[in-house]
Amino acid sequence: MFTGIVEEVGEVVEAGPGTLRIRAPFILTDTKLGDSIAINGVDLTVAEISGDSFFANLMPETYRRSNLAALKAGDVANLERSVRPTDRLSGHIVRGVVEATCTLDSFTPEGEAIIGRFLAPAEYLRYMVVKGPVCIDGISLTIIAKDAESFSVSLVQYTQEHTNLHTRKPGDRINLETDILARYVDQLLEARGIGGGEQ
Repeated sequence: MFTGIVEEVGEVVEAGPGTLRIRAPFILTDTKLGDSIAINGVDLTVAEISGDSFFANLMPETYRRSNLAALKAGDVANLERSVRPTDRLSGHIVRGVVEATCTLDSFTPEGEAIIGRFLAPAEYLRYMVVKGPVCIDGISLTIIAKDAESFSVSLVQYTQEHTNLHTRKPGDRINLETDILARYVDQLLEARGIGGGEQ
């Protein structure tokens, strides 16, 4: 489990079919083999540590659901170690299970903040509510607006400076994880015949 609070922006050293190596000196200070690290919001297992970089294997399903297949050497990725029972839950409950990708539509300055608008499939928008949480590329954010085809978030200066979103451009695919609590409620209501489903 994760919180969606990015700890380090790592550099991709190697990316190929089923493999990914990332330089991340900060998060490796107390990481061991078998630990979970969210890479752009995808929970991967540390299979090898070498110096200031770690290696993880990827499954075909991960490539189908996320944007990790597009990573190449020199790219940057948002990184977060799994949460410990004693940690503060500063973001929200993030599983590290990317459900799909959304598309960055626009970045619009608003004072010192930036409003990011993302196009997403309706089947995932239904689990989003204004002022509720969403996780994009492993970043816990609050939804400030939503319509039939998109949702918007406001990026404070800290998020602008300490994540990889500043490298993103309109049209880029962004990893998406919706709120697990909303999904559970929807499934329970559907099972009881009280809505849910596609209504």
